[in-house]
Amino acid sequence: MVWGLIIMIGIAWLLQSVFGFLQIKHFNRRYSELRGLGRVAIGKKTGMFQAGTVVMFAIDKHNNILRAAKMQGVTVFSRVRELKGFNGINLLKISDADYRNVNKLTKLAIEDAVNNYDVISKGGELKVKKGWIDYLIPKKG
Repeated sequence: MVWGLIIMIGIAWLLQSVFGFLQIKHFNRRYSELRGLGRVAIGKKTGMFQAGTVVMFAIDKHNNILRAAKMQGVTVFSRVRELKGFNGINLLKISDADYRNVNKLTKLAIEDAVNNYDVISKGGELKVKKGWIDYLIPKKG
């Protein structure tokens, strides 16, 4: 009985690892496609008990969005999909009206992408945000 449970946990962990690897591979492929178009601004909003969201914007030298994509979900089956309604808009001039077709987490991820791009373009460094594991297990130092 105990060995059966241990084997099932091991198989579940292995499947999670394989699907996680495939998800990261898919994300990297889509990032490379966007990177081929120009610079890419990335933003994220993690949800504790809801879907996390990552957005990517390929932009030209005038900060106009060439293509937008997002990945949203709570499982390893989430995939990067097109984010409609943002092509042609200047990344730094996204208005409230541009958010009309996105949910709250996507809006927050887009705001993070704009902020990240603004900081980097001015020569700054992004601060590493603490994850939930950092609050559970504080680092010494």
